[in-house]
Amino acid sequence: MEILSAYFNLVPVTFSQSLVYSFLVLGIMIPFRLISFPDLTSEGSFPLGGCVCAALLLAGYNPILATLVAIAAGGLAGAATALIHLRFGINSLLAGILVFTGLYSINLRILGKSNAALFNADNVFDMIHPGIVTTVWMQIVVFGVLVVLTLLALRWFLTTQAGAALRVVGVNPDLAPSLGINVWTYTIAGLAIANAMTALGGALIVQLQGYADIGMGLGVLINGLASLVIGETIVGKHTVTRQLLAPVIGAFVYYQLVSLGLSIGLQPSDLKLATALFVLVTLGLPGLRSKTTSREKMRA
Repeated sequence: MEILSAYFNLVPVTFSQSLVYSFLVLGIMIPFRLISFPDLTSEGSFPLGGCVCAALLLAGYNPILATLVAIAAGGLAGAATALIHLRFGINSLLAGILVFTGLYSINLRILGKSNAALFNADNVFDMIHPGIVTTVWMQIVVFGVLVVLTLLALRWFLTTQAGAALRVVGVNPDLAPSLGINVWTYTIAGLAIANAMTALGGALIVQLQGYADIGMGLGVLINGLASLVIGETIVGKHTVTRQLLAPVIGAFVYYQLVSLGLSIGLQPSDLKLATALFVLVTLGLPGLRSKTTSREKMRA
């Protein structure tokens, strides 16, 4: 009973967190699923969004402007990864590693120190309602509306000619030029959109927590991938709507599993190992089932 009580007490908080982290998971899903570009830039663009936003807020800039600049910075980071891959022919994984490694130093320069408190700075939530920062249910409503609007905007974009071209680049980049689609343009745009969304998640997190740290991106990629895999397992990925819903559903379920893990006594430091094992099991089970089915068919 104590475990259940502890779990249910954590549900509202982790629900709110999962909605914010949905932007990060959407930012991871776009390159991985829509343009078939394994991008690791999120490890750097997430704290980049947070650090840019925090630095501007501490300098007295308007919170909305600070959030928009953070989004733009994330977009530039994604575009840089795409350009490094396309212009220099560097492997996409290595290009992402180069960018997020470089962003660590850039984030430190931007913030001026390894971490900073924002308790005395204005934030975008205070502009809507001062109670949002302290009331979990208000956070759920606000973040829920933001997530729904973002999903509708992405759904609309992906059904346009430009969105269809973006998906063609992911499905068959060799065919795209024959259809008049510029692979460079859509790869750069896709990664820019993805990392802009990731940076938005970072900017919202620092304003919600009142605290920015240049190490806040450590491990977010594996958490985001775990959420994406969970979401795709639950809702599928065979339509645009399902593919867009998967990150949000997956983030919700992932954070509920985190709550459950903490409730049964796992230490926060254990969650990385638990996440890695869960992703391994989720990704490995379909392969094991396929092999088992093949063996049974051969025996039959």
